[in-house]
Parts: sequence; structure tokens; C-alpha cells
Amino acid sequence: MSDFDYDLFVIGGGSGGVRAARVAAGETGAKVALAEEDRYGGTCVIRGCVPKKLMVFASEYAHAPAEARAYGWDIPDGTFNWSDFRGKLEAELDRLEGVYRKLLAGSGVETFDARARLKDAHTVELSTGEVKTAKHILIATGGRPVRPDLPNAHLGMVSDDIFHLDALPKSVLIIGGGYIACEFACILNGLGVEVTQYYRGAQILRGFDEEARGLIAESMKQRGIDLHVGTDIVEMHRATGTDEDGMTAPVEVDQYGAHPEDGPGNGPIRVKATNGNTRVFDAVFFATGRKPNSDDLGLEELGIETGRNGQITVDGYSQTKVPSVYAIGDVTDRVNLTPVAIREGMAFVETVFKGNPTEVDHELIPSAVFTQPELGTVGLTEEQARDQEQIEVYCSSFRPMQTAFAERPDRVLMKLIVSKATRKVLGCHIVAPGAGELIQLAGIAVKMGATKEDFDRTVAVHPTMSEEIVTMRNPVRSA
Repeated sequence: MSDFDYDLFVIGGGSGGVRAARVAAGETGAKVALAEEDRYGGTCVIRGCVPKKLMVFASEYAHAPAEARAYGWDIPDGTFNWSDFRGKLEAELDRLEGVYRKLLAGSGVETFDARARLKDAHTVELSTGEVKTAKHILIATGGRPVRPDLPNAHLGMVSDDIFHLDALPKSVLIIGGGYIACEFACILNGLGVEVTQYYRGAQILRGFDEEARGLIAESMKQRGIDLHVGTDIVEMHRATGTDEDGMTAPVEVDQYGAHPEDGPGNGPIRVKATNGNTRVFDAVFFATGRKPNSDDLGLEELGIETGRNGQITVDGYSQTKVPSVYAIGDVTDRVNLTPVAIREGMAFVETVFKGNPTEVDHELIPSAVFTQPELGTVGLTEEQARDQEQIEVYCSSFRPMQTAFAERPDRVLMKLIVSKATRKVLGCHIVAPGAGELIQLAGIAVKMGATKEDFDRTVAVHPTMSEEIVTMRNPVRSA
């Protein structure tokens, strides 16, 4: 009989934690428990990838009637009903959470709807007062959006709040230039909200290919998003009434800066920017970064190391300095993507419960940014590649057939980064409708080490946008 209550105790019911728990229990017969303080499914299912993508789908219908009319259909412009959509969205998230609970129960995992923290290397204490022991503990608590250190920042929304609005604001200021900021700028614009976006950097989507970033920024402006780069917020206040200049004036607040109606989404909010402009918005949305959920887990008391942002330090096998404690997913801040967390959970089970030490390969991971148009990317950007070796760049930008026929200005981009020495494709970047779907397949070729000549030998599928990937014969530049 084991000296512990469980072979494995998982803290966190997101995609990574749930996968590790149910595979360990279902495939190895381990006795497993899992604690989740909020909703099962975690960020991705409840307040991230899934609801966001459903909002992307909803927002993309904004241009459908006009495009259909260009193709001969007699279709009037419609109106978007947030209340109807939100009801269906919430029902779908409830369904998915139920699926996650059933998967755990079906695998024999005991679940606790409670917060858990480490008491020692083999013991967790639940918020219910229960204390449980386990041979191994896996931390999979994910991350959360953060607000900037700015007076009255509590007035602004973060990504967690957007799905719970009673009504869409008429105008919104989005602060940030990363993928979350840009995705929601496109979503809200498509749903009829007047969107302004401030980003303090020189160009949005830092870290992605520069040419792709530029095309997306231009496309966002063409769609009506008021994008300002090199711009940040200086101050913000709750605003009611009108001052002598005709501007909405800030209300009086208490000594703590609070007002009875304070809270995200309860605008209007008066904002002063670094460019000197002062404007009033119905809502402010901060997309200025995320932080690992490592607070108050008992890590310091056990000597488990964390980084500057609170990320749990682990080795290639997701093991902390305490041998019985492991961590996966966004709480480790390695590659913060749901499929990566799932891979890390599977590798943990292989290593600890199947006796097959397995590290996760964090190189050449395809990813997508669901702006409009989408960005699909795998491998090195042109800027990264030219810093490490001599390269050739193959690139094609054009108006795709479908929207060109409808006389829309949309452009797409297909781009390959090729090593001069090995001829391997080091990076592939696609800006186009459905780029996320395209990059999944291109990612297989890049991961396999395909050369430019391998791409050239592949016959094009015509007429498609993606055929450009295999028909670009001459480099546009070398570096």
C-alpha cells in the first residue's frame, strides 16, 4: 500500500493539467487527483482560445453581405446582436467544461473544486481545509492578464472581462500591440465597435516577421481601426458630465481613487495619451501582458525557484528543484500555447509514469494570430534568420481572387526564409484568410527540414492563394 493518498496530484484544471491527469490515470493506472479553483478547461477553453475564436468567426460576417452582393446575391446588411451571441457562447463554454469534467471522471481522476497550495514536497492543502499527500505533484495553474501600474487602471478591462460584458461598448481604446490586442481590435471592429488602439512600440506584433506585421497593420487601418504606434496612455479617469471646454469631465473619487460605479466596462473613461490627445471612450481594454499564476502556491517555502515574472523554473523534463514537484504550461512561461502545454503534460507522464524520459521540443512550433487577415507563422523571421546566417527571401504579396472580384483592397502575403548554405526553409510566414489552417500543414514540411527545392517540386493547387508557396522561383532579396 502506498504511503501517499495519490500517485499524482495536479494543481490546475486547464488543458495541460487535465491531459496529464487523465493520461496518467487512464493509461498507467496511477491514482490521480486534480484541484481547480475556477472552471475546468482553463484559460483556453473558458477565457481564451475557444471563446476568442468564436468571436473571430462572428466578427468576420461583417463584410459578408457586401461581398455577397458583389457576387450577385441580393443580401441586405445585417446587425449584430451581442446578447444572442453571448448566450450561445456561454452555453458552449458550459458544454465544454462538462466535457472536461467527464473526461476526468471517466479516467478515474478524483477532482476537487478548490484552490490548492503546497504544504511540503508531497503535501497539498486545499481551500476546503483538506490535506492530501501525493508521490508527485504537478503544477499547471496557467497565467492571467495583468493591468499596467497606472492610477485608475482598474477602470480598464482585460481579456478575461470581454466575454462577460452585458453590452458591447460603442467605442473602445485598446492598449497594447501584441497578438491579444490586435486580435481583439479586429474582433470588436468587426462587431461594430469604434476601435482605437495605442501601442508604445514602433510597430504592432513585436517578435513576428516585420513584413507580415506591416501588412497586418495596414489592413487593420483599412478596416477602420484607428491605430497609433509610438503612443501610450498617461492617465485615465472615470468621466461624467461636461466641463467648460465641452469635454467629458472626471468625477470626484474617494481617497483611494474609487467611485461607486467603478469597474471594467462601466465607462465612459477619459484618457490622456503621450501624443497629447485627450479623448473619452466607453471602455478601455488593457492587453499589456500576462503573468504566471504562481502566487501563494507555497513555492518559496519549499525552495522552488521562480523567475522575474513569477514563472516557475523547470528543467527539460518540467521538473523543479524539488524532485517530486513538476510544472507545465503557462506557469513556466516557456512557450505559452495550449498545444505546448498539452505536449508538456504528455511528456511528464512519459517521463514519470512510463519510465521513458521525454523532453518537449520547443523549436519550430507553428502558431497563428487571428487578426483579419490572419497570420500563420513557423520558424525564423527574416530578421532572426539574417542575424545567424546568409539567407534568401522568397516573397509574394497580392490581392486574392475572391476579394479582388468584390473590389476590396485586401492583400495577402506568402513568404519563405531559406538558408543559402543548406537550402532548408528556415521560416514560413503567411498573412491571409485561413492562414492558421495553412501554416499547420506548412509547419510539417518545415519541421521535417524541407528544402526550397522540395517546395519547388510540389505541384501547385490551382487556383488557390496557397499555390504561391510552391511557385516562387526567384528570391526577392538576399541577406
